[in-house]
Amino acid sequence: METREFTCIRCPLGCNVVATLEDGKIVKIEGNTCPRGAEYVTNELTDPRRIVTSLVKVSGGELPVVSVKTASDIPKGKIFECLDALKTVTLTAPVHIGDVVVPDVCGTGVNVVATSNVG
Repeated sequence: METREFTCIRCPLGCNVVATLEDGKIVKIEGNTCPRGAEYVTNELTDPRRIVTSLVKVSGGELPVVSVKTASDIPKGKIFECLDALKTVTLTAPVHIGDVVVPDVCGTGVNVVATSNVG
């Protein structure tokens, strides 16, 4: 048997959650004070996902870049592919908060959106 320890980030409590694995399958989760802890650990072990934040170039704007992020989390294994895709993007000012910068980034079904305004 193998144990893995996590600090849950789903709520402010930050529970220390321990997952027990047997042959790569979860057999027990303990230490969480609410169901979100078990859900968080299960997701981390089976399908870890992250929000990606970055900067994208802006042409003709008051600033040379705009901050962007994925509209929701994407598979952890796609992070570097997403960042590589963003390196190739140059927007034309003006850019507004919420503008879709890259639709369906890397086939994830998730859009990358602007998180600030550049006039």
